[in-house]
Amino acid sequence: MADTGPATAPLPNEVADYLEHLAKERDMSPNTVRAYGRDLGEFVAYLNRHYGGASWSWQGVDRLAMRGFLGQLAKRGLAKRSMARTLSAVRSFYRYLHRNEIVDANPARAVGAPRLEKHLPGYLDRAQIDLLFQAAEARAMEGSFVDVRNLAILELFYSTGMRLSELQGLNRGDLDMITQQVKVRGKGRKERIIPVGDHAVRALRNYEAKRDELLRGLATRADRMAMFLAKTGKRIGVRAVQKAVTRFLDQIDEDAGLTVHSLRHSFATHLLDAGADLRAVQELLGHASISTTQIYTHTSVERLKQVYQKAHPRA
Repeated sequence: MADTGPATAPLPNEVADYLEHLAKERDMSPNTVRAYGRDLGEFVAYLNRHYGGASWSWQGVDRLAMRGFLGQLAKRGLAKRSMARTLSAVRSFYRYLHRNEIVDANPARAVGAPRLEKHLPGYLDRAQIDLLFQAAEARAMEGSFVDVRNLAILELFYSTGMRLSELQGLNRGDLDMITQQVKVRGKGRKERIIPVGDHAVRALRNYEAKRDELLRGLATRADRMAMFLAKTGKRIGVRAVQKAVTRFLDQIDEDAGLTVHSLRHSFATHLLDAGADLRAVQELLGHASISTTQIYTHTSVERLKQVYQKAHPRA
């Protein structure tokens, strides 16, 4: 019978305890905890099939069972990145079991993660950035709430390099227009402060005037804490932000597959192109590891290689 994916059987107590540990002691976001729960639920479903319904223990799971689990994921056509993430969740869970003396060893450590292909992130060059903001500014000049808001969203993305979830979750109190900085809650709910540029501040002030006007007309039904609102007065949704941004990006290059995240890539690439310190860019992006930030140096090097090939007479 073909493997159709994880069953929906109740999770063992150890898994439930581990997820509670992630949420309460490690302070991981609800989305991250749910992702770990899905991955571990899939692992448990596999073990139930692997042992043919017989009783099994965490201690008894060996390297062969782990390899079989990865084989099943590959057979289902999962991307290597998804397989690596699932294996990482299992490894982390076994470290928790080992610390709590439930198992003597971690069988997942003996299984190598799939080798990931390194993709250079898509980004906009300087000319494309200029075109993007020319288009957004022209729309905002018409004065509608949505167009003024969308320009402010674009400016803030490019000015700060923040993630989509970070921008969508911003509260009005997180932005300080006087000192031109924003407080962002990133992955693991870690907070960081990011400077906000003059262009973004100007767009945000114009949006605030429209936001205040909207709130006055909605009385008590609106979300007054949220920075970015839908026309209903509720906090704007993630999908609405994506739709607003990609509509402009498609005008720049419809075939390039640019996404909201491309603005974050552009922010980092342009800083490094201009000589910014890698550690500073790491801090601005909220990366836990410098190796994550280093991919943007590859982007810069690739761009320099292209310039070299075109310009050098003996390239």
